[in-house]
Amino acid sequence: MTEEEKKYKGIIWVLSIVIPLAVAALFGVNLRKLGYDVEPLSFLPPIYATINGLTAVFLVAAVYFIKRGNAKLHENLIKLCMACSSLFLLMYVAYHMTSDSTPYGGEGVIRYVYFFILISHIILSVIIIPFVLFTFVRGIAGAYERHKKLARITYPMWLYVAVTGVIVYLMISPYYNH
Repeated sequence: MTEEEKKYKGIIWVLSIVIPLAVAALFGVNLRKLGYDVEPLSFLPPIYATINGLTAVFLVAAVYFIKRGNAKLHENLIKLCMACSSLFLLMYVAYHMTSDSTPYGGEGVIRYVYFFILISHIILSVIIIPFVLFTFVRGIAGAYERHKKLARITYPMWLYVAVTGVIVYLMISPYYNH
């Protein structure tokens, strides 16, 4: 383990615990129900779903470019993916803090498909946090073999989270109250 990796190890584990706990806590806070005069941010779901889609595209592009030897473009695309994922998270929390939850209205088998995708998306979105951060730090620290080994696990999980975020939005969007 490089010195840089050691330096960030504690921060990564703290973030990996604090982020999901903060999101869970804030998810349960609705400012309107607490009496604050805030407008529902109902315009955000298609924006953050698009950001998830862009994250998926940038991830695929990042892998494409590293396989062709363009490490700098790969690094920049991964930084863009991390920025997109962070922006998604902020918008997601802001939406849920100002808007009522939307129940899924589909029936039959599609309802089970929706909840399978949603639950697997949520679980992996929590699990992926330390994977992304450790993979990133290994790359930045120059521990390329260890970075590559972890990236083989991180990439499909992160791509799954990004793609299923879009799918969840597309499946629930007909039920949003505008």
